[in-house]
Amino acid sequence: MIKQTIKQSLFLLLPLLAFSACKEETKKDTQETTETVQTENILLQEWTGDYGGVPAFDKIKLEDVKTAMIKGMELNLADIEKIANNAESATFENTIEEMERAGKELDRAFKYYRILSSNMSSPEFRAIDEELSPLFSDFRSKITQNEKLFQRVKTVYDNSQTTPLEKEQQRVVDLVYKRFEMNGAELSPEKKERYAAINKELSTLYTNFSNNVLHDEEGYITYLDSTQLGGLAEGFVKSAAKIATDNGQEGKYAITNTRSSMDVFLTYSTERELREKVWKNYYSRGDNADEFDNNKIVADILKLRRERVELLGYKNFAEWRLQDRMAKTPENAMNLMETVWKASISRVDEEVKDMQAVADKNGDKITIEPWDYRFYAEKVRKEKYDLDSDEVKQYLQLDKLTEAMHYVAGRLFNYKFTPVPEGSVPVFHEDVKVWEVTDKDTGKNIGLWYLDPYARQGKRSGAWATTYRSHTTFDGKKNVLASNNSNFVKPAPNQPLLVSWDDANTFFHEFGHALHFFSSNVKYPTLNGGVRDYTEFQSQLLERWLSTDDVINNYLVHNKTGEPMSKELVAKIKKAATFNQGFATTEYLASAIMDMKFHLADPATIDVDEFESQTLTELGMPKQLVMRHRTPHFGHVFSGEGYATAYYGYMWADVLTADAAEAFAEAPNGFYDKEMADKLVKYLFAPRNAIDPAEAYKLFRGREANMEALMRDRGFPVPKK
Repeated sequence: MIKQTIKQSLFLLLPLLAFSACKEETKKDTQETTETVQTENILLQEWTGDYGGVPAFDKIKLEDVKTAMIKGMELNLADIEKIANNAESATFENTIEEMERAGKELDRAFKYYRILSSNMSSPEFRAIDEELSPLFSDFRSKITQNEKLFQRVKTVYDNSQTTPLEKEQQRVVDLVYKRFEMNGAELSPEKKERYAAINKELSTLYTNFSNNVLHDEEGYITYLDSTQLGGLAEGFVKSAAKIATDNGQEGKYAITNTRSSMDVFLTYSTERELREKVWKNYYSRGDNADEFDNNKIVADILKLRRERVELLGYKNFAEWRLQDRMAKTPENAMNLMETVWKASISRVDEEVKDMQAVADKNGDKITIEPWDYRFYAEKVRKEKYDLDSDEVKQYLQLDKLTEAMHYVAGRLFNYKFTPVPEGSVPVFHEDVKVWEVTDKDTGKNIGLWYLDPYARQGKRSGAWATTYRSHTTFDGKKNVLASNNSNFVKPAPNQPLLVSWDDANTFFHEFGHALHFFSSNVKYPTLNGGVRDYTEFQSQLLERWLSTDDVINNYLVHNKTGEPMSKELVAKIKKAATFNQGFATTEYLASAIMDMKFHLADPATIDVDEFESQTLTELGMPKQLVMRHRTPHFGHVFSGEGYATAYYGYMWADVLTADAAEAFAEAPNGFYDKEMADKLVKYLFAPRNAIDPAEAYKLFRGREANMEALMRDRGFPVPKK
């Protein structure tokens, strides 16, 4: 999962985080914000130091946030007004290029703001977040609904239709014009007013949704005593003990309400009642019928999204959203998902039968329930493939996996990663480590890579990548500052962090996003954005290098003996590559289909819980598992708009991934084939959004992607033509 910069997300109406102040307070705050704020507030200042300047993360002060964001918006709007009121005829240079360079102060401030929101949130910050959210919405509306500005953009666009610009310039103009058009620039004044009001309401709802989920993640910790640790590995137990101690529960063991903790516990714990409790805590986030319940918020979001796109003349949110995605229409996205769905639930039926047989054989006298799936799947894995996930984990040390990723980046992208001296680059938490990225041959600086691997209080769940500065050659060449963020349970002191094979895949996945940032060769900031059902492709593809021989033989070594993984264990892993694909595919697809169904349905009288339940029943959702993201905590879709009706994009991207992986597998030197690697960088990574994604993929593969590759990859039957 990726996050975008303010310039990239400005016209996409992403939540950009949130707050709730009345107009009188806003006016007063703005008046009191003087030029002194600009010069003294660290959030607005230009970055200094080595590596092209870096964020002063070590100097962030909460009291600086509100004034910085208000002043940043004020300065950005001043830039926009200057462009809009230029007396000269509109040209690419005096309109589009000036828009590309507008708002630098706000752009810098948002980098700090996002860190506070995602990595270091606190009750105090959340209060500020709630207060500022409607102000951000007003700010965006003042740009997207600036009639003079849009007319200048339209003039440049119309002129380019008769006299095309050079390719990158034309792509920027097309993207900017389309985003204005999609966000109401041509509406009547009355409709524009309502459009802006809807966005303002939504911005607050998105923030409240996120904060409610974070509350439930922090508030539902399960504490164990020493008699309830059956099946849990020593390293996990030590980590759980430390977390409990840190929370004032000395002598107990904490299972936090995050995926990384929940997943391990459900896979290995022999305490079935506790598995049920942990499962229910996790999957009921935002759905506890209390003040932090998100069901009404979801219903309100759906109604407002529908009303907003109806102002633009669209039937539903999905139709509006997908017009500039690879899928183009909701029907195309649904056709893909429904084709795979049939195969995936059929595979779940097989998996459940295998698990029930193991339970019966053991005399467990149970019927497989959702909190049993991971536990008994692990037993089936051992029985069918003689493969023990805990044994595999002994070879998956986070430090060695980090080295492996750097090795892959060196082979494919010619990058070298060198740790920077401790203290030489400011970080926002002591757990964050930083590497310099250089070209292996020339030593030229590409940028810096920040890694924030551990879960902690105030950090949102999941894994993601983001940029603090993107590559451009516009107004001088800029290097890249990129980060990867995970939520691994921090090991006890002097203990290695061992992760599951799935978590290792996710680690590689997010690093793929970082490499996508580092490899950019675009000129204009706008082109560092992306098409949602395409930008997950590059990162999904990078996951494939985890299982290459070079990585396995050199970096997957036993945490105690240092011995490389045996050929026998490697063979078992590869043989079991499609194991449990029914579970993995179905839990994902259920969320993706639900996302689309919610936005196609009439939201007027929708009951969120009932709609979720009814839709899953109609789909034939197996009762032994649940959606990966249940609706009341589906942050991808309801804490903002980046993935709304676009969660299917992971599957769309996986079609490309499976097809591209086959191209590498068939190459003379496999996944490290030089010719294929060069094409990978040239066509799939470096252009970012400077080339239409479908065209870029055809340049790489010589044809469109083949869906049959996806079915083969997951071990599903290939549909007959």
